[in-house]
Amino acid sequence: MRKALVIVTTVLLVAFALQFVFAAVGAFTKPAGEGAYALHSVTGMVVIPVLTLLTILLAVLAKAPGRLIGLAALPLGLVVLQGLIAMLANASTDAAGASTPFGLTIAGLHAVNGIIAVHVVVAVLRAARKLTHPAPADATPVTVREGEPV
Repeated sequence: MRKALVIVTTVLLVAFALQFVFAAVGAFTKPAGEGAYALHSVTGMVVIPVLTLLTILLAVLAKAPGRLIGLAALPLGLVVLQGLIAMLANASTDAAGASTPFGLTIAGLHAVNGIIAVHVVVAVLRAARKLTHPAPADATPVTVREGEPV
């Protein structure tokens, strides 16, 4: 189970990286139509939530510490927040339907939240890797004092 956790978390990280690519595809599609962000939307609303749920399940089955299970669940909350941020940004237009400074600022938070989610997934992946390769029980920490040769 622990190796499966590492594999699925790695796939989740790749999905998040692809999210940034798909956002750029949408941003640079000319002319920008309704389908410009289709890959970004499907990945964010289906692929990432499913992979996150699978990561949580595998963390539980791998008997990971509660902190890791909670950390594995955090991207799901951040994905929900992503949707809320996007809806608020899209709703913050003027009477003609054009972007407003407030709406653009909120849209920027969508990107920041995505970066935070990536960092959380990296932390989950690091912790999952530690579960598969725990330190030996008889290992003693090495203390190096300042000024001592290493």
